[in-house]
Amino acid sequence: MSVDVSRTLVFLRHAKADWPQVPDHERPLAERGRKDAPVAGEWLAAQGIDPQLALCSTAARTRETWKLAAPKLPRRPRTVYEERLYDAPAGQVIEVLNDLPDEVREVLVIGHNPGMQNVSEVLSGSADEEAGARMALGFPTSAVAVVSYTGAWKSLGPGAGALTTFWTPHA
Repeated sequence: MSVDVSRTLVFLRHAKADWPQVPDHERPLAERGRKDAPVAGEWLAAQGIDPQLALCSTAARTRETWKLAAPKLPRRPRTVYEERLYDAPAGQVIEVLNDLPDEVREVLVIGHNPGMQNVSEVLSGSADEEAGARMALGFPTSAVAVVSYTGAWKSLGPGAGALTTFWTPHA
């Protein structure tokens, strides 16, 4: 397969989490998060987003977000629970993406902020004007950034993509 193919990277921040007396990694979703996660999945499906692979942080709130969003997609992609995505900075998220096989053309990453916003910004050498302006206001829970990229995963790096869409459940 040629590596000069169009790829889609979809970054989903986990839904709103609760703050019970548990370690950060084990925080569950709050009631609002349990409502917003399926809405994010519905939005992804309505946009025609059909990832071949979902990379999900191992934290409880990201796993729960994915569990509620995934059934809304047209088909369930292969899912990998990736420890390196827990509270990961942009560079670490890019390292995870650099390891993907080139057969994967569309990937969904379910993670945390500031990592999801930062990786979307770092990868985007250009941006749709409206999407860029909206993302500049913040990356709330359940928000989605879509970045397009052409090339091999191992070549993905700062400025290589373009932010095409930014969505939040509470516009």
